[in-house]
Amino acid sequence: METLLSSDQHPIRYVSLGRGQAIIFLHGWTSGAREWLPFATELSDAHNTFCWDARGHGQHAPPPLESMQISQMADDLEQLLEHHGIQDAVLVGHSMGALISWEYIRNYGVRRLAGLCIVDQSPKLVTDESWHLGIYGDFDYARNQAFIKRLDEDFAEGVLELAANGLNTRSRENYEQNSRGFQQMRDYLRHLNGSALTRCWDSLTQQDYRDLLPRIDRPVLMVYGDTSQFYPHEVPEWIEAQLPWPELHIYPRADHSPHLWHKEQFAHHLRQWIQRL
Repeated sequence: METLLSSDQHPIRYVSLGRGQAIIFLHGWTSGAREWLPFATELSDAHNTFCWDARGHGQHAPPPLESMQISQMADDLEQLLEHHGIQDAVLVGHSMGALISWEYIRNYGVRRLAGLCIVDQSPKLVTDESWHLGIYGDFDYARNQAFIKRLDEDFAEGVLELAANGLNTRSRENYEQNSRGFQQMRDYLRHLNGSALTRCWDSLTQQDYRDLLPRIDRPVLMVYGDTSQFYPHEVPEWIEAQLPWPELHIYPRADHSPHLWHKEQFAHHLRQWIQRL
């Protein structure tokens, strides 16, 4: 992985492939560059693709806990774009990566961007009396605080419970049966820095990007799963109605990671959409 220093002198580690218009792949919470490498490799025939390990993620030494803020991640992204002199970039963000994209646009605008791809995310994770399109449809402040406490107690199991106790019955059944997939995920999560990622989660759940969406004057590709563990089907419909230039795809029999359930379809949709830009 290549390295450059962020504004607070923390290493930003990333992989860069190919040449051409830049595509920046931004992974989800607890994930890393590997989530996007197959897609970055495939599209590097015509594009300069980037995959990073967001601060506090991957197997790298974590930064100070106070820097585990989404605003700092947006600063890291600007540092990466500035370092490479990137213009007309396409941001592709899954889950937390989508939130970082929105935070980046809020703080830096769209001057460096040609378009934005959002994969299965809500603009506000925590629900309240006037907002029911966050996690599960009923993940309010008290429930989120209880979850953060659970992460402090047992980070790995808390993350698995979040995925298992949601809207996808298949995920719940696999957790109850302690399937091989959940065993592997548990082993993976136990090697992460739970304290850093818990602070990151706290920052993510404080955000609200609903007012930003109508001001994103760039094309937005939206890809959602029809059986997401976290978000009801009204979420992409609501976001689509807020955006000036949306293109929405709902992938069948796909959970919170529709790009991984339908890899070829996603790569095709992304390539075709970028060509139209």
